[in-house]
Amino acid sequence: MGIKNVCFLAMFMLSVLEVFAQPSKEVKEMWIENGGRRIYGEFYRPQNGEGKMPVAIIAHGFNGSHHHGRNYFKTFGELGFQCYTFDFPCGSVNNRSDNNTMEMSILDEQRDLSAIVKYFKKHPDVDASRIVLIGESQGGLVASLVASAMPKNISELILIFPALCIPDNWNKHYPEVSDIPEVTTLWDVKMGRRFFLEIRNLDPFKKMKKFKKPVLIVQGDKDPIVSMEDSRRAIDLYKDARLHVIKGAGHGFKPEEFAESMEQIKSFLK
Repeated sequence: MGIKNVCFLAMFMLSVLEVFAQPSKEVKEMWIENGGRRIYGEFYRPQNGEGKMPVAIIAHGFNGSHHHGRNYFKTFGELGFQCYTFDFPCGSVNNRSDNNTMEMSILDEQRDLSAIVKYFKKHPDVDASRIVLIGESQGGLVASLVASAMPKNISELILIFPALCIPDNWNKHYPEVSDIPEVTTLWDVKMGRRFFLEIRNLDPFKKMKKFKKPVLIVQGDKDPIVSMEDSRRAIDLYKDARLHVIKGAGHGFKPEEFAESMEQIKSFLK
């Protein structure tokens, strides 16, 4: 199987929907610290929001950014949620946090997302009992790891075409440690050797049973990158989970497919 056809390409793919919601008076820039790392993001709070409100944290995929997360603002605002969409440091070449993709790391992204959760647990305007994680593609893998590591802090988990297969597929691509080069280039994005070394023994499926709260997975049945088998396996492992399959959708949703996914999210959170 050629490199373009295996699941690890799922680290990149974002929604086909490109008409991003633009920042407004309801949106402000917000930097969150994680040790020496600074995470850039945008924090959305509905104009009519009062007091403590729940928050949805949106994790992008490989070479993505905070921009796509703006697409969630309107729907989540109608549900009474605030949102935080951000740039994983070293997660893309177009990134306000850090664009050095040679230092990209799944484990660093897990630590960064965990730091964001902890930040909002203490935020005076956030209902700390209702923190929702949304992860797309590689961000779905990271969100799954965070939910399993700190289950008491997450109320619901939403995974959009989650790339749970990243460790397995890269390990198949580089069967021996000695096979891993110093630089791997994927779609003009350079990645360092560390990325592949860290995921050699990473198995997200072994950790899933630790998260016992509601989980929603949304995936297209024509996704050539993330296997439906992995999503069904995850559904079986989580205690309270549902899978919604969008007919004809691939890895990344067209506008009407994204709208269908949002309807499923609304039903799930209500």
